Amino acid sequence: MHISDGVLSIPVLIGGYAAAVGIVAASTREMDPREIPRVAVITSVFFVASLIHVPIGHTSVHLILNGLVGIILGPMAFVSIFLGLVMQALLFQHGGITTIGVNALMMGIPALLSYRIFNLNKKIKFKYSASIFGAIAGGSSIFLSAVILAILLFSAGSEFIRVAQLALFAHMPVIIIEGTICGFIVSFLTKVKPEILFFCAKPLN
Repeated sequence: MHISDGVLSIPVLIGGYAAAVGIVAASTREMDPREIPRVAVITSVFFVASLIHVPIGHTSVHLILNGLVGIILGPMAFVSIFLGLVMQALLFQHGGITTIGVNALMMGIPALLSYRIFNLNKKIKFKYSASIFGAIAGGSSIFLSAVILAILLFSAGSEFIRVAQLALFAHMPVIIIEGTICGFIVSFLTKVKPEILFFCAKPLN
């Protein structure tokens, strides 16, 4: 799902960096230092999962787990994804240097949304609410990321319209897979380590 260098226009890239840096600054302003180990561990999970990708035509698909990152890290999810993308670009040339900002927005904003969706289970409580809302959060984060990816590719010009359509279609199975993974992980953590999911964090306004 990473966009490579040379695809998007300079104004889009600059705007992506400006927005991403702004969100990172807002997220870290009131960060509790005790959250740093949690962020580091989840960033490593995101880093590894996103490196394993399957080529499909002119694009590729891979696990992203940005929904899981959002569920566990809450408001710090964007920071985690931003750091993971920086390391992927610098160490493995996965994605691009100029596109770190737009890639962070594409995966980080849905992660923040997944945190909001998952927290609905606190208001709508029933036996399997955490697992179900975890699955919904995981799947919806991939769907939104795919939509943002398609919009960005559409903005790059008519030559990328076919690639945008293929990328959106190719990620449909990933929505189901990641939703299922998030649902099972949330179910497991709820039983063995619920404080990981329901840590005390101040949400973004």
